[in-house]
Amino acid sequence: MAVQSSRRRLLTACSALTSMSAAPALAADIEAQSKIDSVTVYPDAAAVTRVAGVDFPAGSSTVVFRGLPMGLDPASLRVSAKGDAAMSIGAVETRVAPEAPRDGGFEARLKATRSEREGWQSTLDALEAKKAMIVRFSQAGPEKLSPDSKPLDIGQWTGAWDTVGQGLAKIGDELIAARAKARGLDDQIAALEQSRQKPAQSKTTREAAVAIDAADAGKGEVTLTYRVADAGWQPAYDARLDTNAGGKAALELARRATVSQRTGEDWTDVALSVSTTRARRGAQAPEVYTQRLSFYEAPAPVAMAARNAPAPMAAQSLAKSMDAPKEAAPAPQRQAEEQQAQLDAGAYQASFQIPGRVGIPGDGSSKGFRISTIKLTPDLLIRAAPSLDPTAYLQARIVDSEDAPLLPGPVNITRDGEFVGVSRLGLVAPGDSTDVGFGADDRVKITRDPVKRKENEPSWIGSTKTEQREYKTVVKNLHPFAVKVNIVDRIPISENTAIVIDQGPTTTPPTDKIVDGKRGVMGWTFDLAPNADKSITLAWRMKWPADRDVTSDILPGGSK
Repeated sequence: MAVQSSRRRLLTACSALTSMSAAPALAADIEAQSKIDSVTVYPDAAAVTRVAGVDFPAGSSTVVFRGLPMGLDPASLRVSAKGDAAMSIGAVETRVAPEAPRDGGFEARLKATRSEREGWQSTLDALEAKKAMIVRFSQAGPEKLSPDSKPLDIGQWTGAWDTVGQGLAKIGDELIAARAKARGLDDQIAALEQSRQKPAQSKTTREAAVAIDAADAGKGEVTLTYRVADAGWQPAYDARLDTNAGGKAALELARRATVSQRTGEDWTDVALSVSTTRARRGAQAPEVYTQRLSFYEAPAPVAMAARNAPAPMAAQSLAKSMDAPKEAAPAPQRQAEEQQAQLDAGAYQASFQIPGRVGIPGDGSSKGFRISTIKLTPDLLIRAAPSLDPTAYLQARIVDSEDAPLLPGPVNITRDGEFVGVSRLGLVAPGDSTDVGFGADDRVKITRDPVKRKENEPSWIGSTKTEQREYKTVVKNLHPFAVKVNIVDRIPISENTAIVIDQGPTTTPPTDKIVDGKRGVMGWTFDLAPNADKSITLAWRMKWPADRDVTSDILPGGSK
C-alpha cells in the first residue's frame, strides 16, 4: 500500500509538471525600438507610420511603443503586424506616461571637466615657473652669465637679449592659450554646477501598448500609424507665361508644397507624401432645421422684484435672422472612421509622393517641394475695368488637367522671364478652370471719357429730379497681332421703387448683361485686330423725388 501511495504521488507531480509546461506563457512587455518610416501630410494634420522589428516569444506578449508625441489622436491609432509565425493582434491601448528625467552622465561630465581643469592648472604653474626663471636670468649681472663666471663680452650682449626676448614671447603666447582654456573650463564647471541645483525636468509623452499572441517564437515587424496635429502643408504655385512675341502662349504652372510641423518628434529619413484631404474637417454637412417667422410681441410688464432677473432674448429682425450664419455642430473628436472611409484615393483624394527620403525637423521650420507641373497652351484675354482703372491687364485661363484639385494658395507670376508680382489662386476642382492675371499690357491703350452729364432742377414742389450720364470707352490694340478684349463697366441699381434707373438707348449692347451674377455690372467681349480700335458707349438716366437726397454705396460681393 505504501508503494502504491508513493507511485500515485509521483504520477500526480508529473501530471502537474506536464500541465504547467503546456500552459501558455504569461504576457511579457517588449519595448519596441521603432523608427518613423513614412509620413502623409494633410493641409491640417499628418499621419505618421512607425515600424519596429521585434523578436516574438511563443504565446502572449505586449509590444510597447514609448516616447510618442502628446498630440497623437488615440482614435486614429492603427496597428498591423507580420512575422515568421502565425500571430494575432489583441487590445491596443494608449496612455500618458511621464518620461523619466535623463541624467545622461551628468556627474561623470562634471568630474571629467574638473579633472581636465586640474591638468591645465598644472600646465599654467609650469609655464609661470619657466617665465620667472627667464626673468631672473635677464636680471642677473653680466659677470654671472659667462660659463667661467666672468662678465660677458660686450659683443655677446645682443645675442643674450634676443634669447631672453624670444623666450619671454614664446612663454607669453603659451600662457594666453592656457589661460583661455582654463577660463572656458571654469565656465563649463559653473554651468554644470548651476544645472545640478535646478530640479530635473521631465517630458510628458504617450505610449502605445499592443497585445500580440504568437503561435511560435520568431522574428516579426509591428507597424503603428497615428494622426498628429501641429503639422500640415501649404500650397504655393509658380506660374510662368511665355507669350512668344506672337500671341501664341505657353504656360507652366508648378505646384509646390511647403511642409512644416511641431509635433514634438523629428521626421528623419522618411518617405513623405502630401495629400489634399482635410483630415480634421467634419465628416458630414451641418443639419438644417425649420425656421419659423412670427410678429414681434412686446414683453409684458414685470414686477419690480423680477426686473433684476435675466430677461429672455428679444426676437431678431427678419433680415438679421435670414442673413445670420448658422453655427455648425462641433466636429466629432473621433475621426478615425473618416480616415478609413477615404480609401479610394482616385475618387475622393489625391496624394503626392515626394521622391526619395527626406527629413522634416520638429521645430516648425518649413521645407518646400515641387510636387507637380501643368503645361498647357492657355487662352489669353485682355481685361480692363476703365471706370476704376484704365490699365489693360493680361489674363490667362488655366485648366486643372490633373486628378488633384488646386488648393487655394499664393502664385508667383512670371511673364516672359520677368517677375510680375504675386497673385492668389482659389480652389480649382479637377477639370475646372480659372483666370490668372499676368500684369499690365502696355500695348493695349484704353481711355474712358464722359460724353454727357445733364441734370434738371425741379421748378415746383413734388416734381421729379432727373440726371443723365453717358461715357465713351475707346480700346486700341497696338500689338502686331489680334487680341481678345473684355471690358467691364457698370450702371447704378436701385432697390427702391421711388428711384428709377433706365439704361440709355445709345448704350453699346453688352455681350454679358450680368457679370458674375452682379446686377448692374455688364461686360463687352470682342476680338480686336492689330492696330485697330473699338468704341463702347454706356449711358443711363436716373429719376427720383426732388425732395429726397440720393446716396450710393458699393456692395463688395455684388447684388445678386
